[in-house]
Amino acid sequence: MKRELIFILCALLSFVVKAQNPVPAPAQSKSILLIGGTAHIGNGTVIENSAIGFKDGKINFVGAASKADKSTYQEVTDISGKQVYPGMISPNTTLGLLEIEAVRATLDMRDVGNFNPNLRSLIAYNTDNKIGPTARTNGVLLAQVTPRGGVITGTSSVMMLDGWNWDDAVLKADDGVHMNWPQAYSRIRAGEDRGNFEKNKNYQKQKDEILEFFANAKAYCDAATKEEKNLRYEAMRGIFNGSQRLFIRANNVKQITEAVNFSKQMGIMRMVLVGGNDSWMVAELLKANNIPVIVTRLHELPERAEDDIDQAFKLPYLLQKAGVLFCLNDEGDMEAIHTRNLPFYGGTAVAYGLTKEQAIASLTSSTARILGIDNIVGTLEAGKDATLFISTGDALDMRTNNVTLAFIRGKNISLDNEQKALYEKYKTKYGIK
Repeated sequence: MKRELIFILCALLSFVVKAQNPVPAPAQSKSILLIGGTAHIGNGTVIENSAIGFKDGKINFVGAASKADKSTYQEVTDISGKQVYPGMISPNTTLGLLEIEAVRATLDMRDVGNFNPNLRSLIAYNTDNKIGPTARTNGVLLAQVTPRGGVITGTSSVMMLDGWNWDDAVLKADDGVHMNWPQAYSRIRAGEDRGNFEKNKNYQKQKDEILEFFANAKAYCDAATKEEKNLRYEAMRGIFNGSQRLFIRANNVKQITEAVNFSKQMGIMRMVLVGGNDSWMVAELLKANNIPVIVTRLHELPERAEDDIDQAFKLPYLLQKAGVLFCLNDEGDMEAIHTRNLPFYGGTAVAYGLTKEQAIASLTSSTARILGIDNIVGTLEAGKDATLFISTGDALDMRTNNVTLAFIRGKNISLDNEQKALYEKYKTKYGIK
């Protein structure tokens, strides 16, 4: 009996060891030059036969291969025939805040109450989650980790998808506060009227509650001193002084318009629209007020029966055409798991009007601008973090995306994940070469 227990324990320990995520990469120790690939800078520029050099985690050379001084680099890697991209960024995501959506104990992205700006996703972020490595495999190397639930859901932080703990992985702490604007109308989900819309009878009351909270928070933050600290109001300081962004989730024209007017009324300096299904209808309003849009998952059916069936697919092109800054994200059902599909939303946008480089920008440099980290990441430029990846094919095409190398701040990160391990396991079982 004792031997059987020891055997079972050893088997379980073996399983746990095999199931662990890849070990975080060590800091860059030698200078690296990637030479010969096609570099997609992230701002619309493409350099054929390029050279990308980086040292101590920072890019120090970007240009033609013929102009690179190989002698100044300790490691030179030939990537001829491959594509080089800035690391893609997933904004407004629950990645790292949950593991299995059907298991409540693994969910850590919401709390009770409706107004929780003081909830920080930063300290809840789990670097050992098994979903992150699957996103890295497709070139998603950064994520704006965001709480959910209630009216004001909490404060997000931008994380690198590699690190021993949240303190090790953070790129920008507490970058913005997120809120959900009330819905004036909601879709009926059951019964004879299923599919139709009904009016929200509490809409005005919900708006008044938001106005009251923001007015109280603003008065608190404007006061010279406070003997007693109010944690919720303290978390709103950055919204009013401009050091943080206010991300408002709104989709239809009424929501968007009222959210913009509300931000102006409250003196919010930096508002970002999240969702924005109807943003193309009020593009002039958004452009005039310099409000960017985080476009949610493109692979969705239209909200209204009268909408074009491909309305969601066309939205990026319509915003690009109108001159509105936007980026792409994956908010929706099972969003953390689907983070790996982020590059392919860019591919869909290309099929519906964007150029390939515009689509790449919507996943890299535009996202960085919207999140306020464009001085650090988002493009392949000297002085910025060496956060980039190499693919043997088009990163926006699910048929050819094949990431072979990836770096976060110059660290050569592992591209292994549990799904790849299972793939190899069952290939062996069924004799597939």
